[in-house]
Amino acid sequence: MSKWIRQIHRWLSIAFTLTVIANFVAIGMGKQENPPGLLTYSPLFPLALLLLTGLYMFVLPYATRRRGRQNFSNPAM
Repeated sequence: MSKWIRQIHRWLSIAFTLTVIANFVAIGMGKQENPPGLLTYSPLFPLALLLLTGLYMFVLPYATRRRGRQNFSNPAM
């Protein structure tokens, strides 16, 4: 499962980067006073998913280390 999370995290980073670039292009074009709301807020969804997958990958080593310590401390389980 960790392999899938890492792969999803990588693809989400690409999607996030593309949406941010699209925002800068839309603002740089300056044809409208403000870019459309959908375009403005589009990076937030991949960013939220990046946060979740990043936190998972950050906590994973600590969780596995703690789980391993619990198994050694109580061999009856």
